[in-house]
Amino acid sequence: MELKSACRMFLFPVQMLYYIVRASLFSLLPSRRKDLTKEVILITGGGRGIGRHLAKEFAKQGARKVILWGRTEKCLKETAEEISLSGTECHYFLCDVANREEVYKQAMVVREKVGDVTILVNNAAVVHGKSLMDSDDDSLLKSQHVNAMGQFWTTKAFLPRMLELQHGHVVCINSILSQSAIPGAIDYCTSKAASLAFMESLTLGLLDCPGVGCTTVLPFHTNTEMFQGLRVRFPQLFPPLKPEVVAQRTVDAVRAEKAFLYLPWTMHALVILKSFMPQVALEEIHKFSGSYTCMNTFKGRI
Repeated sequence: MELKSACRMFLFPVQMLYYIVRASLFSLLPSRRKDLTKEVILITGGGRGIGRHLAKEFAKQGARKVILWGRTEKCLKETAEEISLSGTECHYFLCDVANREEVYKQAMVVREKVGDVTILVNNAAVVHGKSLMDSDDDSLLKSQHVNAMGQFWTTKAFLPRMLELQHGHVVCINSILSQSAIPGAIDYCTSKAASLAFMESLTLGLLDCPGVGCTTVLPFHTNTEMFQGLRVRFPQLFPPLKPEVVAQRTVDAVRAEKAFLYLPWTMHALVILKSFMPQVALEEIHKFSGSYTCMNTFKGRI
């Protein structure tokens, strides 16, 4: 038994190197893309921002049906009408993902009126852009309930049927702030870190479930009204992402069944640096980039 354990310990780094090299080689080869023509896609927070562009991009890529969830009927209706005019069947339902009972109720309505959801996109999010001491308790709770707990309810509502069908995909629009927090958005950073842990655990838990996968998208600051007023010290070096680009790359990652997507790719370097750099160096980087002051004019959106 000791010899067997010793052999396993010796082979483990060799296996890890093999899988790293294999994954790197496969990433250079063109992969077969998932066909969306039979997919029924539900997008939370689908009325505006990245959610709206996601709906349009999925429709453009041939989705069979698109379903929008959100809290503002005007935005949902406008987006649904635009997508319907493009030739894709689109439905919208008012639903606050922070409300567990409402999520479960609306999920039943969706199944009855539209059919089984095969791609769930957890995109809904809020942020109020205040320090911890300036934040009221209700706002802090709301950001955690929408950004993190909402994923529990939506995934529990739709994943079981995906597992039965052995066909489905769960997508999360996260943020690079889940791995590299900034001051002034403590509610958002905390909730997104929880959301990332949720997706990492779910992705691993579905490894033995044929036909069902996950994609987590971690974009840099995106130019939407949600983060209106946020300023970056060096916008030429770190330009905000366009929501339509995030949507395009997300749909492409889903079709390629990619588990994690960093936008832009340079965010990989940020995560790697953070894993070994001393805290004092990270603090200096924050000061240099201006993240301590970039939230001064940011108000957030609840």
